[in-house]
Amino acid sequence: MSDVAEMEPVETGSRLPDLILLAQEQSSEKRRALLRELTDHFFGSGQRTAAEDALYDSVLSDLTAEMETAVRAELSARFALSPDAPRGLIRRLANDEAAVAAAVLRASTVLTDEDLLGVVRTKGQDHLKAVSERPTVSEAVSDVIVERGDDDTLGSLLRNDGARLSRAASETAVERAKANPALHEATVQRASLPPDLLNDMYFVVEARLRQRILEQNASMDPALLESALAAGRARVATDDGALPPDYAECLAYVEELKAANQLTPTMLARFLRSGSRTSFLISLAQLADIDFHTAQSIVDKKELDALSIVCKAADLDRALFLTFAVVILNAEENAMGKAHSYAKMYAELQRDAALRTLRFWRLRRGAEAA
Repeated sequence: MSDVAEMEPVETGSRLPDLILLAQEQSSEKRRALLRELTDHFFGSGQRTAAEDALYDSVLSDLTAEMETAVRAELSARFALSPDAPRGLIRRLANDEAAVAAAVLRASTVLTDEDLLGVVRTKGQDHLKAVSERPTVSEAVSDVIVERGDDDTLGSLLRNDGARLSRAASETAVERAKANPALHEATVQRASLPPDLLNDMYFVVEARLRQRILEQNASMDPALLESALAAGRARVATDDGALPPDYAECLAYVEELKAANQLTPTMLARFLRSGSRTSFLISLAQLADIDFHTAQSIVDKKELDALSIVCKAADLDRALFLTFAVVILNAEENAMGKAHSYAKMYAELQRDAALRTLRFWRLRRGAEAA
């Protein structure tokens, strides 16, 4: 800081006109010292009139425009936390290069949503990321960040519980997160993520995050669960592709067994052991009241923790689940050991958590039948 900063405090009106006159000084070094002195004077001036505020804004903005990046960045950091910082100066700093703008974009309460929208609609990722880290971010601003931000910026926004996301932005964020493992944890850990979208993440995240989803389902308030399911029903549409060639034939046979009360859990095991895969999948889907494609995806991808949820919700016993696991994992090394590991997890799974999770998966069945 300049030596002038050590002066005794003075009344705003007695020194400000002199400082403004000095702003005509052409020497960059002197103008830099003046900028710092004027900044010190602003913060030490106490109450100011509207006219004085306007003068500070005009002179500080003009001086700042001619300073090098380091000086502008220092000014940005100093004014970022000031609730009465000159508005014109803050807007100028917010639209400066990222090294300067970051401090005010992250923290300044002087910036309005209109100001922030102007930045996130036109600036680059560093500016968007700084805005995404503000203590609060409105839905309107978040919508643009989700639309324009890269995955690093999106991750920053998702980790910010002070950022509000609209339903549409949340859906877009989840679709992007499904394709990028780096976004999985930020998405699953987001406290305000709609529960049906949280459950959409189940099939793409690792076991630790799947467990968190189950825990959140188990602790969910019943009223919130119903609201989430209603939102999910309004969103879900299925486009999972063609059915197997033998689907119609197998469906007819399964329906015959069902009519004769012979569609039992034991029959499912017989289908699986004999290689009647389509009949097994149709039966499993019907027994658990999920759509065929969800059942097919679980078995084709050997998602045995997901299969455990389906079987637990259908109230199948552990021995039958173990049979399914052994047959599905048959071609893998140490299939029996892996199957027993999943069977242990099956025994520990709470049926209520499985039932709540399955209700989200059943949304697909409702959409398929629509």
